[in-house]
Amino acid sequence: MCGIAGCWGEGAGAGAVEDTRRRMRRLRHRGPDGQGLRPMEAGVLGHTRLAIMDPARGDQPHVAEDGVTALVANGEIYNHEALRASLGEHRFVSRSDTEVALHLFEAEGAGALGRLDGMFALAHAAGDELLLGRDPLGIKPLYMARSAGDSVRFASEMKALQDVGDRITELPAGCVWSSRGGLRRYYHVPEPSAAITDPDEAAAEVRAALERAVRKRLMSDVPLGAFLSGGLDSSAIAALAMREMGALHTFSVGVEGSPDLDAAEAVARHIGSHHHTLVFGIDEVEAELERLIFALESFDRDLVRSAVPTFFTARLAARHVKVALTGEGADELFGGYRYVRRLRGHALAAELKRSLEGMHNLNLQRVDRLTMAHGLEARVPFLDRDMVALAQRIAPELKIGQVEGRPVEKWVLRRAVQDLLPERVVWRDKAQFDEGSGTTDLMADIAGSAGTPVPRLGVTPRSAEEGLYLRLFASAFERPEALVPNLGRWLPSPA
Repeated sequence: MCGIAGCWGEGAGAGAVEDTRRRMRRLRHRGPDGQGLRPMEAGVLGHTRLAIMDPARGDQPHVAEDGVTALVANGEIYNHEALRASLGEHRFVSRSDTEVALHLFEAEGAGALGRLDGMFALAHAAGDELLLGRDPLGIKPLYMARSAGDSVRFASEMKALQDVGDRITELPAGCVWSSRGGLRRYYHVPEPSAAITDPDEAAAEVRAALERAVRKRLMSDVPLGAFLSGGLDSSAIAALAMREMGALHTFSVGVEGSPDLDAAEAVARHIGSHHHTLVFGIDEVEAELERLIFALESFDRDLVRSAVPTFFTARLAARHVKVALTGEGADELFGGYRYVRRLRGHALAAELKRSLEGMHNLNLQRVDRLTMAHGLEARVPFLDRDMVALAQRIAPELKIGQVEGRPVEKWVLRRAVQDLLPERVVWRDKAQFDEGSGTTDLMADIAGSAGTPVPRLGVTPRSAEEGLYLRLFASAFERPEALVPNLGRWLPSPA
């Protein structure tokens, strides 16, 4: 996992190298292990490295044999070994997964993106053309900004671009942008089809797909662990990882006496992981809140609430590992949010697809920013491309099921993993991360003592609590108004 930045096109000028270095400094938290920079014919590529695969030889930018083609990437390519075998005529200088993307682009151009199985944001430069690409669901971030002379700056986080004169825009998930041809989408979330209606078949396929997704995400040349909130999603991931690895560090946080801490301890005992716990309170949150919002790049109330336990879990995990598995994505695939319990059939399928397509600047932004703030790479097995395709084929009635006359979210997923976990965890009622960790009440107490600020930046806060976050957001950035157009908002569908 890393940070990428660069400058391209007319107007990049003689200052492009220093311009890119300045943006790389703002991304140093994403790549504390090293930096690399490559001046090119029409611009500069920069990279800050968190060394995961081939730490000794995997430095970026990757440069091709011709010396004029280069690539920088943030993320992981899980099928890199298979792709490497198909590119035998190329000279590889490392075992890095992202070097494979460089040579695949040489062979196939922008079409290479569809063959990359992983999470990534990347920039590929050849001659006077720059290609920017992002993974299908936007697990890894990438932003662009145009400036004088029609040059383009790009970076992994908005904070690295806030000094560019014109508006910052997000490269959409599943898209590629070319300096010659503009923006093109190469991936669409599959339409729901309800092709699988048998509960046993659905559960068996979900289990097999999840096992494959976890297995491929265990590739690492550095220590790997798992977040463990005590909820169904993270517990299932941790249990499968433990079966594969035989030993696993797991991490949970919460306020004193929170239900997540108790449930996580029970799961850790059940699967036999080496478990780490951190208890935080109001003093710790108040001390870190502005830093957290700066890292998150958002003031949305619900996103900040869930970012608090993520921040402390990432800090705890980074003391022991460099890679952590998380449970994000299961709610969007299998109907995990309480408000969708009332939906049925097409309405449920449409809402889950909508929430899946919007994850990139909500939950995925939270996970990316808060883990990278601590130099930690997060991997999300539920958002494996094959798992997404499978979930879209499962009938909606298998996602919101009935147990003893009450609706139960993620019913088919619970069936798929029920042998892995204690029964009380498998059938535990859904609790948002901020609720189960005790953060919701804590944040309300902080906001209640802070007063209500005057709305700023053309955004009206939806509560006094969100008003506090907006005030901290406005003070954390040089040009906060440049970030606002890209911010996601938790707005459940009225369907």
